[in-house]
Amino acid sequence: MPLINSAQDLLYVAIALAVLLLAIFTCWAIFYLAMILRQSFQVVKEMRDRLHKVDELVEALKEKITHSASYLLLIGEGVKRLVEVMQNRGEKKETRKKRT
Repeated sequence: MPLINSAQDLLYVAIALAVLLLAIFTCWAIFYLAMILRQSFQVVKEMRDRLHKVDELVEALKEKITHSASYLLLIGEGVKRLVEVMQNRGEKKETRKKRT
């Protein structure tokens, strides 16, 4: 007894193959969609980690700036005295040149 006796049997075989291929393609598409979503979730997680690190860095810099604000007056005085010393040194060099 042959497998295909009529045109209707041939139609059923073609429909079965089409459904099988459609199922395979759907599984393949779902797999790739899942991989794309997985990669996007990984990218989002990495970006969150990086933003968290940047936030920690900004907080650390903020704390250092607020703690060093008390030293700014001392640093300003030091720079002021350094400028005065450099001016005095320059004036001494000019007076030496004028004498010679």
